[in-house]
Amino acid sequence: MMSEAQSQLATYRQVIDSFDNALVYILAERFRCTDEVGLLKAKNNFPPVDPDREARQLSRLRQSALDSNVDPDLVESLMKSIMKEVVLRHGQIAAEYAAKQR
Repeated sequence: MMSEAQSQLATYRQVIDSFDNALVYILAERFRCTDEVGLLKAKNNFPPVDPDREARQLSRLRQSALDSNVDPDLVESLMKSIMKEVVLRHGQIAAEYAAKQR
C-alpha cells in the first residue's frame, strides 16, 4: 500500500513531467520561430549573430529570473546553450539556402 508521502511524491512527479513536456514543446516552437529568422537572415545576407541582441536578451532574462526567484546564472547558462544551437541552425539554414541559389 502506498503511503501518503509516496502518493504525494507521485503526484509531484506527474506535475513535473507535465512541465518537462511543456518545456520541450515551448523549445520546439521557439526553434520553429528562430528557424524562420535564420531563413530571413540568409535571404537578406544578415549576419548570423547579433551580439547586441544576445546581450540585451541575457540581461532581460537574468532580471526575469531574479524577479521569479530562479538562479540567474542557471537561466543564462540555459539560454546560452539555446542560443548556441540557434546559431548552428542558422548556419545550416544559410548553407542550404545558398546551395539552392546556385
